Amino acid sequence: MTDSSIIIGVSSCLLGEHVRYDGGHKHDRYITDILGQYFRFLPVCPEVGCGLPIPRESMRLEGDPVNPRLITGRSRMDLTDRMRVFCTTRVKELEDADLCGFIFKKDSPSSGLFRVKVYNNGAAAKSGSGLFAAAVARHFPLLPLEEEGRLNDPHLRENFIERVFSYRRWKDFLASGPTLGRLVEFHTAHKLLMMAHSPEAYRSMGALVAHGKEMPLPELLSRYEELFMKGLALHATTKKNTNVLQHMMGYFKKQLSPEEKAELLEVIGQYHEGLAPLLVPLTLLRHYVRKYDQQYLQGQVYLSPHPAHLMLRNHV
Repeated sequence: MTDSSIIIGVSSCLLGEHVRYDGGHKHDRYITDILGQYFRFLPVCPEVGCGLPIPRESMRLEGDPVNPRLITGRSRMDLTDRMRVFCTTRVKELEDADLCGFIFKKDSPSSGLFRVKVYNNGAAAKSGSGLFAAAVARHFPLLPLEEEGRLNDPHLRENFIERVFSYRRWKDFLASGPTLGRLVEFHTAHKLLMMAHSPEAYRSMGALVAHGKEMPLPELLSRYEELFMKGLALHATTKKNTNVLQHMMGYFKKQLSPEEKAELLEVIGQYHEGLAPLLVPLTLLRHYVRKYDQQYLQGQVYLSPHPAHLMLRNHV
């Protein structure tokens, strides 16, 4: 079922729009058919957006990887300033779009996020970012960003989508009249999720909340948001997930029978050794949460940070 409140930007060609330089597209079925069940898409094609025709000359980045120029292949036109004007205008407009993430087209001189080719004296180094992707990253430093090609990696995919849903929860919290008390509740619900990503970030967030009365609420919320989103951008590793699973097991030490404890330890060990996905120990733990009515764990986002139908934890 679609949650229309979760809006993500997407390079238009990935949605099947015929906007590429050759008049084609790069339709990504995972984005439209799977993610499209949960997200609403806001398509952006910087080349068409800045007034270039379809079809058009191919182009590439040249010069300094930190500050490259956008040059057409045949006529050698420098389109850098034209593209930068578009980028400045478009990112400002996107402030009102309530974006929770953005998926870019890999390798594109305008929209590639990572390792885009930058040519210098005929040699190409995969060291740049597309001009529009770089502008979005600068303007929205906490926004979850990814490339469609990297979504084929199950760990990168799970991390990105988890951050998108987390950002939506945070935005909903901000929209619902936040108070220090409600921030404490939000922080408590995300404890295990944050511990799986960054125990250091979780500790910093806890210290910030503990001293929340000492600063204006807008400053507190801004600082918390930065720690929250930057902490989630750090990947949840097998070791950190294992620590969280063992921590959860501790809540049942008085209820579980010796056989149940042995079974739970076994599946946690299988996950730790790479013999089972994260879903296996989590399914058993969720069973015990329901069976023993463990109220604290029932409120933990870690148990269900994104829809089960996406099957993200079946592969990590």
